[in-house]
Amino acid sequence: MSQSSPLRSPVEDEPNGTASATDAPDTEAPDVIRLTGEGSSNAPGFDDPLDRHRYPVDEWALVEQEFEQGDLGRTETLFAVGNGYFGLRGNVVEGRDGHVHGTFINGLHETWPIRHAEEAFGFARVGQTIVNAPDAKIVRVYVDDEPFILSEADIAGYERKLDFRTGVLSRQLEWITPSGKRVIIDATRMVSFEDRHLAVIEYTVTLPDHDASVVISSQIINRQDGIDEYDVAPSSGPGAFDPRKAEELTERVLQPRLKRAEGGRYMLGYRCTHSGMSLAVGAEHSMETENQWEESSQIDDDLAKHVYRVKAKRGKPIRVVKTVTYHSSRGIPTRELADRCDRTLDRARADGVVVLKERQSEWLDAYWDRTDVVIHGQPELQQAMRWNLFQLAQASARADGKGVAAKGVTGTGYGGHYFWDTEIYVLPVLSYTSPIAARNALRFRQSILGEARTRAAELNQDGALFPWRTISGQESSAYYAAGTAQYHIDADISYALSQYVLATGDRDFVARGAIDILVETARMWADLGFWRANGKSAFHIHGVTGPDEYTTVVNDNMYTNVMARSNLGAAAHAVLNLQSTNEWAYERMVSRLGLKDGEVQEWLDAAEKMFIPYDEALGVHPQDAAFLEKELWDLSKTPEDQRPLLLHYHPLVIYRFQVLKQADVVLALFLHGDLFTPEQKLADFDYYDPLTTGDSSLSAVVQSIIAAEVGYQELALKYFLAGLFVDLADLHHNTADGVHVASTGGMWSAVVFGFGGMRDHNGDLTFDPRLPEGWDGISFKLTVSGSRMRVDLEQDIVTFTIETGSSVSFSVRGRAVTVTADEPVTIALAHQGSRRVGAPSQKNIEGGRRADGSVITATVPTSWRSDEDPGYNDTAD
Repeated sequence: MSQSSPLRSPVEDEPNGTASATDAPDTEAPDVIRLTGEGSSNAPGFDDPLDRHRYPVDEWALVEQEFEQGDLGRTETLFAVGNGYFGLRGNVVEGRDGHVHGTFINGLHETWPIRHAEEAFGFARVGQTIVNAPDAKIVRVYVDDEPFILSEADIAGYERKLDFRTGVLSRQLEWITPSGKRVIIDATRMVSFEDRHLAVIEYTVTLPDHDASVVISSQIINRQDGIDEYDVAPSSGPGAFDPRKAEELTERVLQPRLKRAEGGRYMLGYRCTHSGMSLAVGAEHSMETENQWEESSQIDDDLAKHVYRVKAKRGKPIRVVKTVTYHSSRGIPTRELADRCDRTLDRARADGVVVLKERQSEWLDAYWDRTDVVIHGQPELQQAMRWNLFQLAQASARADGKGVAAKGVTGTGYGGHYFWDTEIYVLPVLSYTSPIAARNALRFRQSILGEARTRAAELNQDGALFPWRTISGQESSAYYAAGTAQYHIDADISYALSQYVLATGDRDFVARGAIDILVETARMWADLGFWRANGKSAFHIHGVTGPDEYTTVVNDNMYTNVMARSNLGAAAHAVLNLQSTNEWAYERMVSRLGLKDGEVQEWLDAAEKMFIPYDEALGVHPQDAAFLEKELWDLSKTPEDQRPLLLHYHPLVIYRFQVLKQADVVLALFLHGDLFTPEQKLADFDYYDPLTTGDSSLSAVVQSIIAAEVGYQELALKYFLAGLFVDLADLHHNTADGVHVASTGGMWSAVVFGFGGMRDHNGDLTFDPRLPEGWDGISFKLTVSGSRMRVDLEQDIVTFTIETGSSVSFSVRGRAVTVTADEPVTIALAHQGSRRVGAPSQKNIEGGRRADGSVITATVPTSWRSDEDPGYNDTAD
């Protein structure tokens, strides 16, 4: 029978001591523990999933040496460039070949009415979908009136390179025209980190052996409301249902409001039909060549075109520079946005391309100085790690008060929505490496607090309830069971805010308004939960969904209760701290929020008595009050062509089983691991890991971290590699929809929290390393209260060095350490934690007995018709 968990004290069993500059070895290494059962012989090694003939190893770039038409969707995502405000997919610059021609602006969306087959009060009413902004990437070339079409051309040489240090996407190729003329085409593309509204495109054509007539046509096309004459819209075809994809808008989205052509500068302006958002796009051209040339222009509502006609001479390059700018707003007139575009283009013209590229490199130098993760002696992994971190920058660096979308600005997946992914998977790396970006992401949540209050009231709750998925601040999930019911979003945001403050020391952010998030979310939990049993012996939360979307609307979801407990405590302590340190800000907050006497104590009482389910018979924390009553879904007997489950089984079928889309209890073990004993963590991981499908890309990160902590080092590495290559190798078969941004942030966490063994519970920084066997070492950076510290972990030592700032205090396996700018500190390590060979197996769960004596069994749901009726066809999924 489930009962409240015996949570341990955060400081239990931790020895004291202070480390010197070179400390003595710590305790002896634990014994190797071997498992029995399925999986014990599956020691994962690194089997490189990339074709290294096509993608050679380069630790500072993603390089492609062969063009392939068959996987354009994937490569368009992999070679996208962006800065968090807007992004350009890695489409072929000539614009003809493409899976999805995409240009996306963070937050620019259209709305549409959500129509429910069965209506009910409080259902989400307004859908939100990211808009495909006018495409300014296009530069087409014709030689002797022969169009260059990459997929059809005779290519003698090809290389495309996304450089992580310069932030420039470049492509060099040699084209042999049908008449036998050699044409060298060099193209570069850059979205500026320094100026969030600016992109620079360079296009150079050279004929080394012949003269020729060359035409270069630079264009801006509104693809959202139509396709150009060369494009063919991809068809989803039958059976292509996938809730992870964006909704398709059938009516015109972008209403023309402005068009202007002056010399080589073009401007188009639009207003979204229903959302009312406005947009302006501008482009300016310049030509550099010794050849004779002339130019012409064309502009209408959905197309702007600047054409150069050149009499090209042998060996004389033709170079076109195209500067592009986007400005958007929730309602500012397009004429004002066009003025902003003009100013952006004026600055770019005055600075010049050389200066713009220098600033880009300087920005990235600073980024890598504080963010780089080095995996020594593993060049393939190093390349993948830096690709992930570069994508993280492209999704978040210049969001500047917008959210960080699940796909960043690289694709249409999930409709461009923001989820709790940001707070749990992206904010940790930003808080410890790029605190300004972290603060901006939290400011977005602060900006939609009003909508969250409205949503809470719609659900008859006090305080605020943040939307599970949104762009504008309104809930946009039509399926409430796996959407709105994920109340844990409130606690996730509170957790990220608390972690940011503890990592940076930025308490002023809380005092100047962010405390409202903590107070309003605490009010929601205090109102949603209730007391049961004798007086106030236990505080329960019913009718919610945890992170695992294969189990919905349950009572006492363990993750939700643990996180709500933290949220309540964080709000109470923030209020008390503000009261004692900043009386003026405290009084303003009390007046602003109407804080009443007794509320803070109510939160503290609820946090202290929060019910955390624990099953004595099985020795694990149930995912929820009824989870262990279900039978197991036998994943070992589920065909691969029936995965992910959500695309092949009705939700009601999935909900009846013990099966997980992603880590739930295990995520709680990571985020609040100080509340659980090592034995509890191991037991929970052994139980839930075999039940986790990994159908969500979020899961591998957390499973890697906890696998490393409890000793499954090979399994931890396996999960790490699955996350590291989820997009590069298209492991979930949906990279074409955009980068899995949460996974890119999670890779930093997998190294730092997993292999580095760092934890920051309640602001106490600790390290308990878990470097994979056979690895030479890892290095990473942390910025703590303004001081940047480098951590160098090897098999037998770990060294801490202050790079900037004064000092950082922490502990290593219980030993107190303070490292200053004067001298690094090196700690000797006797081991890298316990080692358990193999992996937990579902076979070890089957046959277990619940508290009522019933036996746990495993099966796969099938239809009797599919088994017995040869005429029944159930393949149309």
